[in-house]
Amino acid sequence: MKLTNVKPADGKLGIMVVGCGAVATTFMTGVLMARKGLAKPVGSMTQYDKIRVGKGNDKKYLHYSDIVPLAKLNDIVFGTWDIYPQNAYQSAIYAEVLKEKDINPVREELEKIVPMKAAFDHNYAKRLDGDNVKDCKNRWEMMEGIRKDIRDFKAKNNCSRIVVIWAASTEIYVPEYEPIHGTLASLEKAMKDDDREHIAPSMCYAYAALSEEAPFIMGAPNTTVDIPAMWELAEKTKMPIAGKDFKTGQTLVKSGFAPIIGTRCLGLNGWFSTNILGNRDGLVLDEPANFRTKEVSKLSTLETILKSDDQPDLYGNVYHKVRINYYPPRNDNKEGWDNIDIFGWMGYPMQIKINFLCRDSILAAPLLLDLTLLSDLAARAGKFGIQRFLSFFLKSPMHDYTKGEEAVNNLFEQYTILKNAIREMGGYEADQEVD
Repeated sequence: MKLTNVKPADGKLGIMVVGCGAVATTFMTGVLMARKGLAKPVGSMTQYDKIRVGKGNDKKYLHYSDIVPLAKLNDIVFGTWDIYPQNAYQSAIYAEVLKEKDINPVREELEKIVPMKAAFDHNYAKRLDGDNVKDCKNRWEMMEGIRKDIRDFKAKNNCSRIVVIWAASTEIYVPEYEPIHGTLASLEKAMKDDDREHIAPSMCYAYAALSEEAPFIMGAPNTTVDIPAMWELAEKTKMPIAGKDFKTGQTLVKSGFAPIIGTRCLGLNGWFSTNILGNRDGLVLDEPANFRTKEVSKLSTLETILKSDDQPDLYGNVYHKVRINYYPPRNDNKEGWDNIDIFGWMGYPMQIKINFLCRDSILAAPLLLDLTLLSDLAARAGKFGIQRFLSFFLKSPMHDYTKGEEAVNNLFEQYTILKNAIREMGGYEADQEVD
């Protein structure tokens, strides 16, 4: 490893997950099984991917951990909040993502992961109704309760660092509202005034994490850290933030396939995407106000890859529709259909059909591992604010829209940005060479 300014990953890393449902327990179980040598962390870039460093005779391909000091799986300690009191073992069994035989070898460890009381507002997820909930007078008190949880967990588990990641449900859509979300001072006032319309519970988690010097990652499409007030807080606390929405199934396909159409200069008339899923996420998204949050996230991908302004002949009149349907028999085994109407030479039409029968939590679990380890790395490297290099893992990557910046959604461009960030933190030169 070259000399870098990144602090070493000494001591234990506490990964505190908001939500102890299917995604969280699949993630935790997989990590615990992998460190016993009983499962493989397939799908995790930090555990499998290799990056080329150097050129010519100096060229070599290295795992991330051979380039930068990443936390080891053995050093991870899990904590969680949830509105339901069941421990991580009970929750993993209930979720029915993993077979019992793949959970039981780490049963004792999972049973010790008991959710702390969640900061929750029923109006933000009307389909959920749990009783393991904090009793708070206002949003500020809610945030202070979470801060105390983080401090207590860190001390109790002797952690040297904490990362907080949201793997809970999608909240109702909270549009960015400049008078409240524009500055840190106005956000803090709204929290103290208990402005429940503009301050979502997730914002209390983000504020608490950053204030306790823990990076915060938003794994749902919630507005949470995608506002100038939170960017200001991240700058003040010198902490990384990332979001939003884990890029698992259909959007992963879209961010990888749309560049094929664009690179080949083919035209696009329409892209219809629909999903069926039956897990808790599907139940919450069955509520129109919650689906609106997800819809905004999923729709943003295509228009930043196939730009109508750049190629009006090809993408000037695209019809893009996204649907999610709650269908309990499928549980976590989501199915995504994409119908893509393209046109080619002289405007002649063609069609592409993609049918992805995926497992939502199986695709999401490695993203949680990569996002937490890389956010912890970023913090030790002194990187703070929006972590654009993590866009690869996210459906609707954060960007400074107040300055006209566009998100990068092209999967291959995102991958180049990711590799170069790792290279630079490892003391190597960034480059654009494709390999």
